[in-house]
Amino acid sequence: MSESAQTSKYRRIVVKVGTSTLTRGTGRISQQAVDGLVAQIACLREQGTQVLLVTSGAITAGLERLGLESARPSDMPSLQAAAAIGQIELARRYEHSASYYRMLIGQVLLTRNDTGDRQAYLHARDTLERLLEMGALPVINENDTVSVDEIRFGDNDTLAATIATLVGADLVILLSDIKGLYTADPRKQEDARFLERVEAFTQDIVDAAGGAGSVTGSGGMATKVNAARVLMRAGIPMVICEGDRPNAILDIAAGRSIGTLFSQQEGSDVASAKKLWIALGNKAQGSLVIDQGAVTALTKKGSSLLPVGVSRVEGSFESGDVVNVVDDKGRLVARGLVRFDCAEAQATAGCNSSQLQQDAGLSHLAGKDIIHRDEMIVF
Repeated sequence: MSESAQTSKYRRIVVKVGTSTLTRGTGRISQQAVDGLVAQIACLREQGTQVLLVTSGAITAGLERLGLESARPSDMPSLQAAAAIGQIELARRYEHSASYYRMLIGQVLLTRNDTGDRQAYLHARDTLERLLEMGALPVINENDTVSVDEIRFGDNDTLAATIATLVGADLVILLSDIKGLYTADPRKQEDARFLERVEAFTQDIVDAAGGAGSVTGSGGMATKVNAARVLMRAGIPMVICEGDRPNAILDIAAGRSIGTLFSQQEGSDVASAKKLWIALGNKAQGSLVIDQGAVTALTKKGSSLLPVGVSRVEGSFESGDVVNVVDDKGRLVARGLVRFDCAEAQATAGCNSSQLQQDAGLSHLAGKDIIHRDEMIVF
């Protein structure tokens, strides 16, 4: 290992590796890539840094074992069957590499069912903490063998952010096939400028990632930026970098400037554990579209969301579900636990307390917050 990457600054790091990094563009899991990744993790552990690994690649590994790399099936049962085979194969690959360092690995497969319920969320945290106490390397992936749209994380960038907030990590490193974040797609715009550091989210940053800002998007740079958005509210820095860069993890852990660092400004507020669970633990069941006055009230004044600020209701949800709060252009403003069901939210949208008091069918909702500020995370 390089002399510049000898001392880690961090107590606990979550590393996420994408399929492209593990396959090196070949469509097959590269044992050399796995070996290099595990070698860096072993080095960090020797320095006293705990590491949790969020890994993609189960379906790819399964298709390889089945001899279907060039004829990838499109139906869900076949892909889930490939994941069942691939999860074992992927764990075997990691275990083979880890054995050189006498390092145990513990496989953890999660869905949103395991994080959407607050108690299950805390049990998942306890399991991960115990694995670390035992000196094992948690190797974490979404449980693709049973995941359906309703319970999927949708991408391992979101899963990595969830794990980081769950265990109170000090740093998240996303290993990918891209250098980091640019002001535009460098493949399409020659004047795109590389961003070494992001300390605040502007609409330009969200647009540069190619997404409108949904926390539960999937694929590409958008999901990475959305993960960074939540991690910055958690006070956890995140780096996006090229996964095949030699010693990338070690150099980042030692404080070297590699890739794009997302880190909130000094003195910024850190969201509570409950609000971070709201942001990441469960899938949003719908959206509340709010007017500009409500946007200002939420982002500048720390207010609760009242029915009068709601312009439109989207999706189907019950009281107690997680919903997104977006502006009239679809930009994500906040996320929270809604206190009305979708029918009540629709019926009361745009109404103030006086108007609700005068409606016999809605008077019981007068004066109530549709989302209380203590149950809402504002981005």
